[in-house]
Amino acid sequence: MELDSLLMFVIACLSINLIPGPDVVYIVSNTMKGKMASGLKAALGLGAGYFVHTLAACLGLSAIILSSALAFNIVKWLGVAYLLYLGVKALISCWQGQSRIVIGDNVTPNTNVFLQGVVVSVLNPKVALFFLSFLPQFIDPTSGEVATQLLILGLLFSGLATLVNLLYAACGSWLFNRADSQRYARGLEGVSGVLLVGLAGKVAISD
Repeated sequence: MELDSLLMFVIACLSINLIPGPDVVYIVSNTMKGKMASGLKAALGLGAGYFVHTLAACLGLSAIILSSALAFNIVKWLGVAYLLYLGVKALISCWQGQSRIVIGDNVTPNTNVFLQGVVVSVLNPKVALFFLSFLPQFIDPTSGEVATQLLILGLLFSGLATLVNLLYAACGSWLFNRADSQRYARGLEGVSGVLLVGLAGKVAISD
């Protein structure tokens, strides 16, 4: 795997995970309802779930990518469409100023935060769809060892996603309790949206 492709993958991972979404809501709400430790457990639980999706993607996608050039191209263009969808959705949310961060104040703290985080991540069909459409965009099928490439990329994504989630757990409650929290959310969505649309275009024109 070339260095520029790996760097593009890292940028894409950070762009996607910085967008405030359901995972961030789960983490920040647990931090607000309990202590920072609850948010950290939630982030680690989600990370464990990402690892499960990584293993599933390695088993299924490696067979698809190696089966035929047509199958690879189908997965590629589905991935381009999904990246474009995420980017446009983030830009629209930024333009309208409608952050998806909604934290309820009347919810009692969870007891098994880590385990619940694993279940939330594993049973989320959007996470499975994301892995199936995103990871193949950065695979070089001509270099062999497709399953190994998928595993490395999946672990890298899971690590970066968990790192971002831990960051949200550490400062998310402070950030989203502020009066100007919408500004931060809009900024993150705007920057991430531009990067994702650009990445979709880059993947579309690549060989």
